Amino acid sequence: MEPQGLDRTAILGIVLMSIILGIWMIQTAPTQEQVAAQQAAADSVAAAQAQAAGPEPAVIEDADRELAPPSDSAFVRALGRPERLVTVVTDRYLATFSTQGGTPVSFKLRNYDRSETAEPVELVSDSTGALAVGVLPARGDYLDTRLLSFTPVVDGQPFMGDTLRIEEGEGDIRFEAPVGSGALRFVYGFHHDSYDVDFRIETPGTDLLAQGGGYELIWDGAVPQAEADRQGEAQQAGAFVRTGGDTESLVLKEPGALEPLVRTGDVDWVAVKTKFFIAAVIPETPATGARLTARQTGEADEPASDFAQEYSARLEMPRQPAGESAEFTLYLGPLELNRLADYGLYDTVDFGAWVGFVIRPIAQYVVAPVFAFLSTFLPNYGLVILLFAALVKLLLWPLTAVSYRNAAKMRELQPQLTAVKEKYGDDPQKQQQAMMQVYKTAGVNPLGGCLPMLLQYPLLIALWRFFQSTLVLRGESFLWAADLSAPDPVLNLPFTIPFVGNFLSGFTILMVVSMVVSMKLSMSSASGAGGAQQKILMYLMPVMFFVFFNRFPSGLSLYYLAFNIFSIVQQRMINKQVHDAHERGETPEIDAAAEQVDRATSKKKRRPGRRGGLTAAAVSKNGRAGSPKGKR
Repeated sequence: MEPQGLDRTAILGIVLMSIILGIWMIQTAPTQEQVAAQQAAADSVAAAQAQAAGPEPAVIEDADRELAPPSDSAFVRALGRPERLVTVVTDRYLATFSTQGGTPVSFKLRNYDRSETAEPVELVSDSTGALAVGVLPARGDYLDTRLLSFTPVVDGQPFMGDTLRIEEGEGDIRFEAPVGSGALRFVYGFHHDSYDVDFRIETPGTDLLAQGGGYELIWDGAVPQAEADRQGEAQQAGAFVRTGGDTESLVLKEPGALEPLVRTGDVDWVAVKTKFFIAAVIPETPATGARLTARQTGEADEPASDFAQEYSARLEMPRQPAGESAEFTLYLGPLELNRLADYGLYDTVDFGAWVGFVIRPIAQYVVAPVFAFLSTFLPNYGLVILLFAALVKLLLWPLTAVSYRNAAKMRELQPQLTAVKEKYGDDPQKQQQAMMQVYKTAGVNPLGGCLPMLLQYPLLIALWRFFQSTLVLRGESFLWAADLSAPDPVLNLPFTIPFVGNFLSGFTILMVVSMVVSMKLSMSSASGAGGAQQKILMYLMPVMFFVFFNRFPSGLSLYYLAFNIFSIVQQRMINKQVHDAHERGETPEIDAAAEQVDRATSKKKRRPGRRGGLTAAAVSKNGRAGSPKGKR
């Protein structure tokens, strides 16, 4: 919607749309009351399902009890052995396992560094190990397998080294603990160029996992933070479960513990993630239930030593008969959309709780594939953003051309519109009717700019969510911006401005300047109340956008800057075309509207260089006004 020559209703429309955009951007999650209501409803359904299915297995009820070494004599040979660490090296990661529990105690991604250091991104925060099996044996207390000592085995022989390299193809290592006359065995399979890890549980010679109501597969500990913006990253961290075709989550907003999220029925997977990285456990056959827990210590803006988030994601598995194995896939890696889609984890990407149903398809089926395609032949994602903005501008060109042509015509009609305002200044209703009649005669739709703006807003929101919730721009630099997925501070402030922060972002400043230039190009030279409204609007909207965008990914401001520049070029072209055509007498609809206003306002004096709505040049060229060319 173009600001020049607009009535109060049109201006109010722009302001309201801007406010709506702000609400969408700020309120990307339901209120605490809505979350509580949804949780209560879901828990009610879960309780009804559980009642219909019978009592819950004891393994879930005992999940949070304090752990103690097993007293059952069947485990005596699996206790008290010295701990050893074994590191598996592939092209993608360094995975360190402890023989105490046969569990990963570190999982570092070789191709991704933490934002503030050169250290690899770490996916395991629990020093006692992230992965475990929980079981309630026939005798004794609840058993967490991290209390057992395992022996590493490679190619059928005890592995005595400390490093296993998978340089090509596949490889595996198994950790085995004696249980009675049998064994509990964890087998990890690795692929040299993949982030997934095959995980298999075997119980040869024992019925340990065939007792009671089944067993749990546990992933403990939040994925450690890796971004400079700890507060922004903490807001997108969470634990997730997919069951019944829906993905649900626990997301910490403040210190304290959340009520556990317990689900029964077929469960496809559970996962724990941060802003850009995820650890997911995917059973080969659906689990029979899941339990998510979450606890936060301190606030994200406090020193790192005072802040921590803890998540636990547990799969409830059915009894496993002796001699049979249970298989899982562990995806431990980045939030790359194509990889997530392969594992059914796409719903863990945060596209906003309120607008996700509109924005997700745009991000998934428009933004993501186009960016992936453009990045195959452009060496820098800054260039990808610029070309993407140009493509969007070309797509919207016909619609925006109509809008800009309306604006240009109203600029040419500005003297007549001013005369209408002066004549009917004391009668707003007649003034509005007269102006609408002028618009109609001139073939101008004063609201013609709404559609291009409405089409642009969903795409802009989709880009915002896409840039800050996916890995595509992380670490990608362009000009002075070191990371297009984060703000690009060019001036640090000694104080903090609410909603803006303690810095000013370079691309955001340029984007706001481009907005002012674009709006100034389309502004009329109106004076009085209308002109004052236009001037207020010209500065109010850019200020609002600066407040919203300053802390957003710099790639988003770069996109909007490029789009505005392309819009300015289009505006100038169309303004010149309409003005030149009007001067040549080739805009009869504008001349007819001018004549109509002149008659209505009893205006005797014509605009300089005009006779009956035609330019003097046109009269001279045609011989006389209204005569066909060449006739006398």
